[in-house]
Amino acid sequence: MPYALGIDVGGTFTDAVASDGAGRIVSAKTPTTPPHREAGVMRVIEDLAAELGIDVGELLSQTDYIAHGTTASINALVQGQVADVGLIATKGHRDAIYIMNAEGRTLGRSAHEIQDTLRQRKPAPLIPKYRAMEVTERIDHAGRILVPLDEDEVRRVAQALVDQGVEAIAVSLLWSFKNGVHEQRVRELVHEIAPDTYVTLSSEVSPRIREFARTSTTIMNAQVGPRLRTYLLPLRKRLEEGGLKGPLLVMQSEGGTITADRAPEHAITTVGSVLSGGVVGGMRLAGQLGHRNVITTDVGGTTFLAGLIVDGEPVMAPGSIVNQFPINAATIRVHTIGSGGGALASVDEGGNLRLGPQSAEAVPGPACYGNGGTRPTNTDANLVLGILSERGLLGGRKPLRMDLAREAIRVHVAEPLGLTVEEAAIAIHEVQNAQAGDLLRRAVVQAGYDPRDFVAYAFGGAGPAHCAGYCQDLGVSEVVVPLGPVASAFSAYGLAASDVALSAELSDPSSFPVDHTVLESHFARLEADLQRALDRQKVKFHDVSLHREIDLRYSMQVTELSTAVPEAKFTERTGEEILARFEEQYERVNGSGAGYREAGVQAITYRMRAKAGLGFPVALPAVPEADGPDPREALIGERSVCLDSRTGYVMTPVYDYARLRAGHELAGPAIVDVPATVVVVPAGVTGRVDHLGNLVLRYQ
Repeated sequence: MPYALGIDVGGTFTDAVASDGAGRIVSAKTPTTPPHREAGVMRVIEDLAAELGIDVGELLSQTDYIAHGTTASINALVQGQVADVGLIATKGHRDAIYIMNAEGRTLGRSAHEIQDTLRQRKPAPLIPKYRAMEVTERIDHAGRILVPLDEDEVRRVAQALVDQGVEAIAVSLLWSFKNGVHEQRVRELVHEIAPDTYVTLSSEVSPRIREFARTSTTIMNAQVGPRLRTYLLPLRKRLEEGGLKGPLLVMQSEGGTITADRAPEHAITTVGSVLSGGVVGGMRLAGQLGHRNVITTDVGGTTFLAGLIVDGEPVMAPGSIVNQFPINAATIRVHTIGSGGGALASVDEGGNLRLGPQSAEAVPGPACYGNGGTRPTNTDANLVLGILSERGLLGGRKPLRMDLAREAIRVHVAEPLGLTVEEAAIAIHEVQNAQAGDLLRRAVVQAGYDPRDFVAYAFGGAGPAHCAGYCQDLGVSEVVVPLGPVASAFSAYGLAASDVALSAELSDPSSFPVDHTVLESHFARLEADLQRALDRQKVKFHDVSLHREIDLRYSMQVTELSTAVPEAKFTERTGEEILARFEEQYERVNGSGAGYREAGVQAITYRMRAKAGLGFPVALPAVPEADGPDPREALIGERSVCLDSRTGYVMTPVYDYARLRAGHELAGPAIVDVPATVVVVPAGVTGRVDHLGNLVLRYQ
């Protein structure tokens, strides 16, 4: 029996899903094991094998592929645990990375932070200036060589960087996105001196106009590439020694996978890999349920994540920002805050309750885990409120200590605020819901959408416990909590169900519309680049689909909108069709009447994405039907639970999710216990189990 595995390595837990393609899906969850995260990966595979009733060797030998999402890249960048990198730039242009295009103080900042001028600061440089070197060469805006590359100078510069002990070298030359021949020659010369040095080229990693963003992307790729290689190669070796015959695939920010042997070359594309898995899983589930517009909400141990699916496809962004530096890598647009189950609660100097962004993470974890943590978290509050049982998580394998949770809340929150422990716990719970609700409103409304046109999906370890609260004021029609066989491992399900996805792009700034022959030429080149990239994956595909888009803007503006290009053959009318799509999108985001074609429109970057199916049907199976709506057969008891500061503790029925059947209906207040999570159904909310085992919540 062949299997597909999805493994999501988060900051607190490692989740996994296995599907046999014939309707059977099992999931597992285990604590993440930093710094040796591969140990947690192997452990969760052992748990999957146990769920399937086979040994690990048998599971791996029958696995078609493993799709893996990792926080290795993003954690390395955020925490500064990156490789020592040298930069080779065109003479006279080394300082672009330090000048930061005059936007370094504001990149990635909120509107409130931008307004606070006195507190604006540039971030620390990506690399010190003594490791940023220059070489003589010049290519013009059309890709013509004006000044040949000084190869002797390259050799001297490369030797100087190697002597400084750099682990990787980033090469970003002026106008290389139009002609990368000089960058390619620099790599050859570096490898003559140091064959094992990791070298990354801006013309391959980020072939876009704008020197600062292109250079920062290339440097960050060099910073995380060696570390990702160090993580993936031993993991792949352990898996192969265990019997894995299929490929190890790594999720990318844009929602598709790439083979592990190619991932380190494009390491920057994996920065948002764990963030993307839940959105991809939501897209697959939406296809089964017939939902076109979905808000995905994922509350893990460390973060709260929100993504949008519109007309069946995830909303994308051409890039992202980490530590105030831009990354030119297409990504599923995911909004995030540090407000997960392990978010630390504290009282600031002004006497205000704060939740996050710091997290207790996997080690030591929340105080109630009993692993040495002493500061209160959202999880500790939920235990005190009765939302979580002292029996704990992971089917009782992770018991929770009520005494430790109460003590942490008493010392750090209750006494500083003059509250009882119970009052402090409900305050933490309500702050979590308020923060998540605020993020959702920004994510949906600021993107130009009406929340009433959407369904919300809630998953992750803490998502089902809070979703009814944070979605209440949003105005969505219903909230779907994926249960069935995936429960809180939903992001891992998204990984297992993902396709291989690659993208190619080129910048050619010009007035738009352009002649249709230009469109044909640019997209033919991109398609050829993608075909070569797909061939290098060495993975069997069952079909390949291509998606074309252009980044457009009104003249004199500094930001673009990615605009879909019709899939039909290019004609003289194609340019006008693209313009109409751009203006429709522009007015949706900025308001009716905001468009102004008289200013002129410019095309900046052309992009093509390829999705290649892996031929493995990973879909949620149907669950047995109930005899009627009464869920009493799933009732396992009741416990005192506080879900509202106004009503206090109320004896609340508790149901076992494994006994729920399609058609069962719950009336709040109610609790549904799941081995790795818990679903809260507050008063005024009803829940109905659908044909896939999901609990669908509706507000009365």
